[in-house]
Amino acid sequence: MIKNLFISFYIPTTLLILIYGSCHPKVQKATRPNILYIMSDDHAFQAISAYGGTLAKLAPTPNIDRLAKEGALFTRATVTNSICAPSRAVLLTGKHSFINGKVDNVQPFDWNQPNFPKIMQANGYQTAMIGKIHLDGIPQGFDYSMVLPGQGHYYNPDFLIDGKLVRKQGHCTEIITETTLDWLKNKRDPNKPFCVLYHQKAPHRNWQPAPKYLNLYDDLTFDAPENFFDNYEGRGRAAKEQEMQIHGHAMWGHDFKMVVDPKGDSTGFHNEFKRFNPKQKSDWLAAYESENEDFKAKYAKLSENEIALWKYNRYIKDYLRTIKSVDDGVGEVLDYLEKAGLAENTIVVYTSDQGFYLGEHGWFDKRFMYEESFRTPLLIRYPKEIKKGTTIKKLVQNLDFAPTLLDYAGIKAPKEMQGASFRQLVSGQTTQWRDAVYYTYYEYPAVHMVKRHYGISTERYKLMHFYHDVDEWELYDLQTDPKEMKNVYDDSKYKDIRTMMHKRLLEIRAEYRDSDANDERFKDAYLKATTK
Repeated sequence: MIKNLFISFYIPTTLLILIYGSCHPKVQKATRPNILYIMSDDHAFQAISAYGGTLAKLAPTPNIDRLAKEGALFTRATVTNSICAPSRAVLLTGKHSFINGKVDNVQPFDWNQPNFPKIMQANGYQTAMIGKIHLDGIPQGFDYSMVLPGQGHYYNPDFLIDGKLVRKQGHCTEIITETTLDWLKNKRDPNKPFCVLYHQKAPHRNWQPAPKYLNLYDDLTFDAPENFFDNYEGRGRAAKEQEMQIHGHAMWGHDFKMVVDPKGDSTGFHNEFKRFNPKQKSDWLAAYESENEDFKAKYAKLSENEIALWKYNRYIKDYLRTIKSVDDGVGEVLDYLEKAGLAENTIVVYTSDQGFYLGEHGWFDKRFMYEESFRTPLLIRYPKEIKKGTTIKKLVQNLDFAPTLLDYAGIKAPKEMQGASFRQLVSGQTTQWRDAVYYTYYEYPAVHMVKRHYGISTERYKLMHFYHDVDEWELYDLQTDPKEMKNVYDDSKYKDIRTMMHKRLLEIRAEYRDSDANDERFKDAYLKATTK
C-alpha cells in the first residue's frame, strides 16, 4: 500500500553528526534554552484538571496544571496517527507516518534517519532519553538513554541503559522520575544546554498504580460519560465493529485486576505477580481482593448496566491512580528546576503520545480520529517568551514538535520535516496558522479492530474515510455535535461543507505527499460529493 517506506540506508551516526553540524549554524550558548520534554502514554486531556471536566474536579493534576498557569495550554493539539509507536516516530522526525516509515506498532523504525535530538546533539546540546519510547532498536541522538524494552512493566521493570539490559526495583513511574532528576543533578554538563526526553509509561494499559496509591479514590464513585451506553446509531460499521468497549472487550484479569473472575475461573492475573516482590504482592491483594470478593458475591443479581458501571469505576480509578504518580513526578522535576535556577531558561513541555477514551462511547484505548483519541494534551512553559495563562485554540500537531523545539534552540529545521514551528504562535507574535490537519491510521486487522482510515479536520468540521474492508465516509460538525454522535455526510444541509472538505482533503494530501493506493478513491469520492 505504501511504497518505498521501509528501505533504510545505513549512515554512521558520527557521519550524521558531522553533516548536521556543518549544515546547521551554531548559536551563542547564552541564548539557547534548555528543553525538558515530558510525554506520558495515553494521558487523555479529559484527565488533566487544567482542561476542566468532572474527572478533573475529583482527581486533580496540580503539578501539570502549573504549566498552564505559568505558560500555555493548547485546546486543539492533535496527533497524525493515534497509536503509540507511530506517534513517537512523528515526534522525533517531524514527518508523517507514511514518510518516516513507522505506520503501525509492528513495522520497524529506522533510527538512521534524521531526528531532532540528533540535530541538537550535533549543535552542542547534551541529550538524554529516559523512559518509554516503544521503538525497536537502540535510540540514536542521545548522550544517555535509559528506555523500557517495548511496552515495559510497571513493577520492577527492565531498562535498556545505553543498550545494556538492567532490572530496577520499584514502580516504573517513580524510577523514571528519579533517574531523570539524577541525570539533571549529577550527570549533565552544566556548560551545555540540555534536551531531555522524560517519558512515562503511565497511564498505559493495564494501569497498575504505585503501592502508595493502591487505595486512592476508594471513597469516590465516578459518573460515566453521558454517551457511555452509546449504541452507535447514525454512524458506520467502524464504530459498531471495534473491540475496545470497557464492558465487552476489557478483561477481568488483565484490566479489572481479578485473580479469579465472577464465575470462579482463574484469569491468569497470577502471572502479573511474577514481577512483584512479596511486599508488593501483599499490598496489592490487600487493596483489591476484598472489593473483588464483594463484587463477585453480588454479581449474579446485577443488571448488565450495573456490571458495566462497576467495570468503568474499576478502570477509571486505576487509570487516574497511575496519573497521580505522573503528576507527582512533574512536580518534583519542576521544583528542581526552580531550586537550581534553571526554570527561567528551560522550556518545559507536557503532552501525551495521543488521547484516550475514558468511557466516551463506552470505550477505552485510542486509534480513531474521533476527538478524545485525536486530541492530546499540550502545555508549555517558557517564561522568557510565553505569557502566563496563555490559551492556544489553533490546530497544532505532534508533527510540529520537532521543528518547534529546533526553532527554540536556534537551529533551522531540515526541509524534509513536514511540521511547522508554533513558537511565534504561542508567544503571541502571530495569529496566522494552518486551517486544517491531516490524519492516518493503518493498524487493521489488529488488536481492538479499529478499521483503517484517514481524514481531515478543520476547527469546526471533520471528514473521515474508513476503507479496506469498508468504504464509508463520515462528516461531523464539531460545533453542533462536539461528541460526534451524528454523521452528517449524507445530510443535504451539509452539501457545500462536504464538497469543501473533500477539496481540502485532496489539497492537504498533496501537500504532505501521501500517495498510497487510494488516490483514485479520493478523486471518485470528491466527484460524488460535488454532485450529490
